[in-house]
Amino acid sequence: MAILVDRDTRVLVQGITGRQGSFHTAEMLKYGTRVVAGVTPGKGGTEVHGVPVYDSVEEAVREHPEIDASVVFVPAAAAVDACYEAIESGIRLIVLITEGIPTHWTMQLVRYASLRGVRIIGPNTPGVITPGECKLGIMPGSVFTRGPVGIVSRSGTLTYEIAQSLTEKRIGQSTCVGIGGDAVVGTGFIEILDLMGRDPQTRCVVLVGEIGGDAEERVAEYIVRENYPKPLVAYVAGRTAPSGKRMGHAGAIISLGMGDALTKMRRLRDAGARVAETPSAVASLVEETLKAYRK
Repeated sequence: MAILVDRDTRVLVQGITGRQGSFHTAEMLKYGTRVVAGVTPGKGGTEVHGVPVYDSVEEAVREHPEIDASVVFVPAAAAVDACYEAIESGIRLIVLITEGIPTHWTMQLVRYASLRGVRIIGPNTPGVITPGECKLGIMPGSVFTRGPVGIVSRSGTLTYEIAQSLTEKRIGQSTCVGIGGDAVVGTGFIEILDLMGRDPQTRCVVLVGEIGGDAEERVAEYIVRENYPKPLVAYVAGRTAPSGKRMGHAGAIISLGMGDALTKMRRLRDAGARVAETPSAVASLVEETLKAYRK
């Protein structure tokens, strides 16, 4: 099993004719993802890598009612409108790759999607991958292998690095989700942890956090409150980041004395998670955790 996406997921790519949309559509198809349609206004009737292109999501869904999910490669100025179009057309999973979307636009989108029962991954996300079955987004499929470890992360680059180190130890992954690096995202750590906690294939979860906000602290409260059923290994980036300076992601900023890495690490340890000091240490902790879990 897997969460969010699998080999049966049928995918629409919005912004498919752009440079990024076209490139990553080719990569998703190469990986085995079932990309069945694309949308770029004014480009209807053309094809990209053999995928038919339509002028609107409504038209694409009418021709391909099996579409389950959309990946959005639309520039920031129009990306939210593209998501609204997908929601109105009945698509229930939207992976919003675009970065640079104003926070208040994201807040409005996330609220509306929630009311309509639609899950947004992102914005500013590398996407979602179920190794060997399906990838939606820009993750490099070659570093992932099928196995028992779920990864949920705020950082795309660290996700790839940690997945690679797990793969080198012959420890595969069930599903890996980049929730996005912005201050406001559609689906947070807790929602993904809940899904992974109920997934029978996922036997251990890796959480990759970073400075800024209180998402990791809320995870610590959640795993204690809910008696989380899976062992959790965590890494929090940004231990040397100065207060008040944004580091990398829009959401990665320590402010008012809150959101620093050491506090997050302490809270996660106190909640029972195993916390790595470096990204390279995550795989060893996972290996030890899985051995103990099997016992």
